[in-house]
Amino acid sequence: MLIFWEQRLVFLATPKAGSTAIEAALESLASVAIQRPEALKHVSAANYQHHLAPLLAASAGGGFTTVALMREPVEWLRSWFRFRQRDDIDDPEHSMRGRSFENFAADYMQMPPPPHASIGSQSAYLCDSDGTALVDRIFRYEEMDTFVTFLEDALDCAITLPRVNVPPAVDVELSEAMRTRLRTHMSPDCRLYDTLG
Repeated sequence: MLIFWEQRLVFLATPKAGSTAIEAALESLASVAIQRPEALKHVSAANYQHHLAPLLAASAGGGFTTVALMREPVEWLRSWFRFRQRDDIDDPEHSMRGRSFENFAADYMQMPPPPHASIGSQSAYLCDSDGTALVDRIFRYEEMDTFVTFLEDALDCAITLPRVNVPPAVDVELSEAMRTRLRTHMSPDCRLYDTLG
């Protein structure tokens, strides 16, 4: 999470949606940069609204605009799969060993999912329990240029994003049947993503 005091702007770091690159590029410009622990780096929009927004508004004498990125839902799950694969290098007994993306997608849809696939959802991170977005402006990760232009205007500076936190290249193919099941399971995320633009 990045807080830009003078601009009254807060960047909420959606997991697996480019937050590390944004933070690497903009940390020096932020009044507050929270990158550790993970629970605070990736504070949900609901927790921000409940705990931090009132404090910031009281301290600054007014509210802050919140912004976040959202990845296309199936691509977001692919990113998680790639990320989880990294641990196999250091731990031969890691739970992802030998698991395909199709397996991972099936695990993600279990109720409850096993620990290696228990990653929540972007809509749960960005919305309230009724599915209403709690972030003022959500940008598509796949349209990063639009988000960077917004930030450049808001912060009055040129921004170049570094390539960081790059996961290994692995096979992330899905059968059409699994893709259909997955999109149904992720329908709150898909609906939210479709409203962005």
